[in-house]
Amino acid sequence: MEHTAASPTAERSREELLTWFTDRLGQTIRDRGYKLVTEESQPDEGGIVLHPIDLNAPRSIRRRNRAIFVAGIGVGDEVADVPLKTGYPLLLKSLANLFILLIPDGPDGKLTAYFFTLEQGFYTVPYEGDDDLFFNTIVERVAPLATSNLIIENDFVPDLPEDLWNGDEVTASITRAGKRLDALDLLPSPFPLDEYLTPQQLRHVKQMFQMGGLSYGNVSARKDSHRFWMSASGVDKSKLEEVGTEVLLVTDYLPERKAMRLSVPPNITPKRVSVDAIEHWMIYREHPEVGAILHIHAWMPEITSTHINYPCGTYELAETVADLVRKAPDPGHAVIGLKNHGLTITGESLDEIFDRIEGKVLRQVPMS
Repeated sequence: MEHTAASPTAERSREELLTWFTDRLGQTIRDRGYKLVTEESQPDEGGIVLHPIDLNAPRSIRRRNRAIFVAGIGVGDEVADVPLKTGYPLLLKSLANLFILLIPDGPDGKLTAYFFTLEQGFYTVPYEGDDDLFFNTIVERVAPLATSNLIIENDFVPDLPEDLWNGDEVTASITRAGKRLDALDLLPSPFPLDEYLTPQQLRHVKQMFQMGGLSYGNVSARKDSHRFWMSASGVDKSKLEEVGTEVLLVTDYLPERKAMRLSVPPNITPKRVSVDAIEHWMIYREHPEVGAILHIHAWMPEITSTHINYPCGTYELAETVADLVRKAPDPGHAVIGLKNHGLTITGESLDEIFDRIEGKVLRQVPMS
């Protein structure tokens, strides 16, 4: 194992540090058996792309296909008291799935790698004097994210029965839930993508991630044994009212297409369902006693949590959360933590969930 006594920042400029980090990370990715995509790779190949940028002139990278996972990399002087204010705009401007910001003089004067995810999670990996340990730790963080499978396609079928075009008592409970989220101040506003991206970049990021915007949290409620209503992606969760554009009926998962099937009214332009639909689908199918699911960017003490912060909308995150619900003492009333992200909560109904958690929720999600 290679040991480096001196800090890698000791005799390197910012540009040299960026090159050193990118090269060593790329080599470690290859050594660990993961696919590193380069300019010489075939257009249809998937894998990890390392995308170093100049923080003063960040540029985006255009993916050749959705199987590519982009890790943006940059070197900065410091981060804000709330690190996301520094790193999140860089993630968006580089159109990356993950952004790694190197701070040469981080906490305790150590080189520190700050990680920022699309779900507004962040965590750090400090350099402790051992190159191999540092880069293997980083790959262990990156690889599960990069190799996960997004289930973000929607198959819209205009077959919603006419008596549901204006909703029902279940969609009414979703409308109430959105208002309760707002009243509890648990509803972050949709992230203002247009403030950070050019129109061309905005079109590209929406196409790549199949979303209408970045908004956080979602709600769903069971319609019957095989269908459930769920909030749409990128909409104001405090105003969940219109069927097909703000609330959608999920009827199935189509594994061959990695898509969720949605039943919508005819003659409308539907919006996409929340990317967490695959997770909710798994839980509802396995647990008939679950009548509703709430996902919020908040925390509760002494809860079971995932260990890897898989991206939202991935099959792997859905499986992990579903497994923890299965292992919970009472799957019908479970509270599961999503590492560096938030909570998934099951219940009899959305009203019951809110009554149960009121006064117990911490708005600050612990990052690690």
